[in-house]
Amino acid sequence: MRSSAQGKSPETQQTVKKTITVEEQLGMVEWFRPGEYLRATQAVENLSALGVRHLRTAVPLSDWQTTEGRAWFQWLIPTLADKFEVLPCLTCSPPVAHGRGKLSELPCSTEQFADFVQAFISEHGRHFDWVDLGNPLDDLKAWDWEEELNWQSFFEQMDAAAERVRALGKKLVLTGVAPDDMERLERLCISELLRSVDAIGISGYPGTWDFNWQNWPAVIGRVQRLLQEHDLSPALWITATGYSTWRRDDAVQARRLVEALRAPVDRVYWYSVSDLPRDGKKASEKSAKSLQGDERCYHFGLQDAAGEAKFALRIWRERGLSGLGELMDTLFGRTPHPGEALLRSFQNPRNSIQQQIGLSVVAQPSATRKPILITGGAGFVGSNLAWRLAEEGRDIVILDSLQRPGVERNLEMLLNTFGNQQIKVELADIRDVSKVRKLVQNASQIYHFAAQVAVTTSLEAPREDFDVNLTGTLNILESMREMPSPPPLLFTSTNKVYGALDDIDLVRVDGRYEPAADFFARGVSEQQALDFHSPYGCSKGAADQYVLDYARSYNLPAAVFRMSCVYGPHQFGTEDQGWVAHFLIQILKGNPITLYGDGNQVRDILFVEDLVEAMVLAQKKMPELAGRAFNMGGGAANSTSLLEIIHRIEHLTGRSCDYDFADWRLGDQRYYVSDTSLFQQLTGWKPRTDISTGLRRLYEWLDDNAITQQSERPSIAAEQGVLQHGKHR
Repeated sequence: MRSSAQGKSPETQQTVKKTITVEEQLGMVEWFRPGEYLRATQAVENLSALGVRHLRTAVPLSDWQTTEGRAWFQWLIPTLADKFEVLPCLTCSPPVAHGRGKLSELPCSTEQFADFVQAFISEHGRHFDWVDLGNPLDDLKAWDWEEELNWQSFFEQMDAAAERVRALGKKLVLTGVAPDDMERLERLCISELLRSVDAIGISGYPGTWDFNWQNWPAVIGRVQRLLQEHDLSPALWITATGYSTWRRDDAVQARRLVEALRAPVDRVYWYSVSDLPRDGKKASEKSAKSLQGDERCYHFGLQDAAGEAKFALRIWRERGLSGLGELMDTLFGRTPHPGEALLRSFQNPRNSIQQQIGLSVVAQPSATRKPILITGGAGFVGSNLAWRLAEEGRDIVILDSLQRPGVERNLEMLLNTFGNQQIKVELADIRDVSKVRKLVQNASQIYHFAAQVAVTTSLEAPREDFDVNLTGTLNILESMREMPSPPPLLFTSTNKVYGALDDIDLVRVDGRYEPAADFFARGVSEQQALDFHSPYGCSKGAADQYVLDYARSYNLPAAVFRMSCVYGPHQFGTEDQGWVAHFLIQILKGNPITLYGDGNQVRDILFVEDLVEAMVLAQKKMPELAGRAFNMGGGAANSTSLLEIIHRIEHLTGRSCDYDFADWRLGDQRYYVSDTSLFQQLTGWKPRTDISTGLRRLYEWLDDNAITQQSERPSIAAEQGVLQHGKHR
């Protein structure tokens, strides 16, 4: 592949730069070690599926000198060049820990490096137009800065290599310019080296390695001014940038990607596609930095080590890069910097609102008007509650990590409707103790919904399930305990705390299970014995008990709702959670449904607006309700079997449903209906929306918002190296 700007006059190149798309500007950084044929093949598939056109990869002298390495590059370079414009980064030092302590002198001689450059270009030059002369100067961990670098030797080495590059007709980019150390760039400007360079590669990792970061326009501006002072005009590229999600702040990674793409440069290379595996034997890709046990190094990928897309990648697939930019403008706000050269795909962002949302600090409320905190507030229940409270004129703070696909749309609807004065957003994880403490201490009320919500996911990742559901809840409780007058807390638990309910004798009546004893005529009451099943049941059940015990032991104003099935607008249902919406969406799409069990199992379903009414009422009556748990659902009047719901949806939509059966899942209840009489007695609440009305309203919302018309983009390949639609199985 060749750049469309190659061989054109400066005036023509300037025109091309103004009309270039984001996809044409963006490249990726991927380091491969000799023999990683499978990983390289997967990377080609992954990046091609995303429409990436540029790829920067390392060619270390240490690898080139080996027989295995020469054979490896004979396969790698043509393979990559078949799909991408390849930028080979020729370097003296390998992109892994060298194992010899810190460098205090150049790792190879001038002649040795120049011969290497010439040999590589002579053998593979037909596959690329640009050559990157990498160097270790931006690797603060590898270089011994207590030793004075022999700069003259460095300039001689780079000059000799640059002369070979130019003689062989290639364009040259010199990387290793770190924006936090302008002294090194000053030395380069004084030398004659930059006069033979076509582009300078700048590296920067704001929020991960670079903590005193301003913004890309400011950084680029400093570099440009220094170059102009020395009458130099090479193109400016960002050859290495990225963001580590080690703090589980995936939305911030998306923001950093958008900011880099808006930088006034000609090209941006992002590191990287995938997180590094935790197994040291497999973690062969370590870029130019030694991991040295640094947790940040493992989490630079746009997808995790198992191949699951993080937030930025998921939105990129769904909306494209321009859509990702628009979403970031809505969530974080954007004030263009003077002179910023915006790319066409990012021009004219939606500006109906200009959110001023910080990465870690929410605007302080007034002393007389503290906001209501909703954790998991971008989710189904949280967004419906936020909508209700905002309509009443309440100020709201939403804490959400946006881990659940689709919930960002709920947040967009809220922000575009009510604006950033009423609704503040903190995109962070419930496990972030300092952020949780600050939010809790500034809240007038707390609704705690943030959770890992699927039984299947808890079986696959029990520690993650524990950390989110139990540790996250404890963070809130401990923050409340520190306060002399803590805000009231409503926590949503689950009916899974009662286990499989195998002790209830059931009979099958007209295609549904019913209790044989009149004792359960109104459903399952709070007197039912607890019996935690599955890691999810254990984590939510333990959190449930912690909330009740903190209310008892520390006199905290806190109550628990043990939730049955809730449905309604703003629900993006999946097979694991939100099954009513999942059934409706799949039937509208014409997709088959899998029923686990025999389809006769019964649940009571509660329309979300009725739930929101109960939640608001619970906060008002917290002095009477504190320290108690309440079963919350639609009750016996709104109970239904799975097959009955399918028949209702078929009648509502006029579409037939194909479904099949699979084995019962662990801890699945054949019958669960909430006995809500205790809460009704104490508050006067009862559900108002019957099943037919609720289904119709959910159907209308899905249709109005075109939820079922969304196109599905192929997922990134996991270890099998296969592209599939939807979730990788």
